Formats: sequence, structure tokens, C-alpha cells
Amino acid sequence: MKRPRGSRAKPPKAYENLEFLHSSYARTIRILAEFLEPLKMFRENHVRHTVVFFGSARAKPKEETARIVRSLKGQLEKNGESPALTRKLEAALIDLDMSRYYEDATTLSRLLTTWSKTLKDGQQMVVCCGGGPGIMEAANRGAHLAGGKSIGLNISLPLEQSSNSFVTPELSREFHYFFMRKFWFAFPAKALVVFPGGFGTMDELMEMLTLIQTKKIKKKIVVVIYGTDYWKNVINFDEMVRRRTVTAVDLKLFKFCDDPLQAFEYLKSGLTKNLLNWKDPINGDEP
Repeated sequence: MKRPRGSRAKPPKAYENLEFLHSSYARTIRILAEFLEPLKMFRENHVRHTVVFFGSARAKPKEETARIVRSLKGQLEKNGESPALTRKLEAALIDLDMSRYYEDATTLSRLLTTWSKTLKDGQQMVVCCGGGPGIMEAANRGAHLAGGKSIGLNISLPLEQSSNSFVTPELSREFHYFFMRKFWFAFPAKALVVFPGGFGTMDELMEMLTLIQTKKIKKKIVVVIYGTDYWKNVINFDEMVRRRTVTAVDLKLFKFCDDPLQAFEYLKSGLTKNLLNWKDPINGDEP
């Protein structure tokens, strides 16, 4: 059917114009979308409070790393000394040592989720993490083993990481902007557990500690730094105090733990103490 002479196709509405929405002119709209869409997700799934897990995406389950170590040792026994195999074995042994953090994160998440299910509606907490592999997978896995839901806030990266299979599907989101993702880690959080990790983990840890230290986050957040040997080798907190860049009081913002049960009891005690003071920022209370 021909259009009447002089008629023109209607231009798309701005909010339906994908070329515009993906342009630099609409960046603020995309940022706002990454604020409002997760808010809708949290409200519709009745998530008010979270316990956030941070840690390395490279940590692997003990069973997997032990199998690799056995295989490499077998190859060395069969083929004799090999510099290349020796280097691979040394790396695999480090992975095996680090795998205990994957196992501990799984156990801690399971304990927290099991306990949270005994709390009243409005007080229950949901394990939240980045939704990817490593410690993130372990956190989601532990919640799954306890029969609970868990959140995965993923991020699009050049080396793409997909959501792990243990994230509750309706609580899985992918972000473009790191700062919006970190906002949603912090906003409903009532506790934070930081396992050994790299640059990203340190970034997340230091930003949260800075916000707590400067009281930009006014609510009480229970913070566990898991893996004393790792963290004290990576960051010399005592030297920071000696050099007067932080105070001894600042080091009381967190507690080092090395055992899942120890971490669970500390988190449970702190969270229970704060229960009556909890606000519900997701539904409009002050954060």
C-alpha cells in the first residue's frame, strides 16, 4: 500500500531510539537505568538486607585443583624432570592452597543462609556477590546448598565472565558501570566478607572501608577480612598505623578471621546486635 503523497514515516520516540540510547548523549539515562532497574528487582523479590562476599574470581574448588596436582605429579613421575611441568606443578600447588578459601566461602555462605532463614520476615538477609566464578561462585553455591536464594551482580568485561549456575535467576543482573554495581553492593549491605583477591577485591574493600571510616555510610556494617596471612602480606595495616596514615581505631572497623565458623559467629553476633536498628533502604527507609 502506497503512502499518501507528502506523508513521512514517523521518527521513533526518544525512549525507543536505540541509536540514541546507546550514544554518549544518553549516558545519564543508562546510569539511571542501572540505578532503577536493580531497585525494582530488589523490591519485587523482597530483598531488604544483604551480606556481601568479595574475593578472587580465580579461586577454584579443592577437588578440581587437587585433581590437577595429581595429574601433573603423575606426568613428572612418568616422564622425568621437565622445567615446564615443574612450573605448572608449582602454580597448581598454589591454586590448591588457595582453594581452601573457595571451600570456606561456600561453608560460610551456607551457615549464614541457614541462620538467616530462621529470622523474621523483614530481618532476613540474602548473600550477595559479583555472580561470577571463584569466591563469587562459592558464595552463591553455599546459599544454594542451604536452600536459599542469592544475588549475582555481574559486570561486562573485555574478558567476558558469565554468571555462575548457582545465582538465583531472578536475582541475577549485569552492569556496565562499575560505580553503579558498587552502589548496589553497598546500599542494602549489613555485612561484608572479603576473601583473598586481586585489584578488584582490594578496590571494593578499600572503598567500603573509606565510606565507613568517613561515615558516608552511617549504618553499622559488620566487616570480616578473611585470610589473615594473605591480607597481612598484601597490605601492611600496622605500618599504616605506624606511619600515621590511619589510626589504630580505624583497624577496629574490621576483624580478621581464618575459620568459617569463627567468621559466622562474629557476623551472627554483630548482625543480631544491629537487628533493631536496621533500616529498609530498598523500600524507602533511610540507609
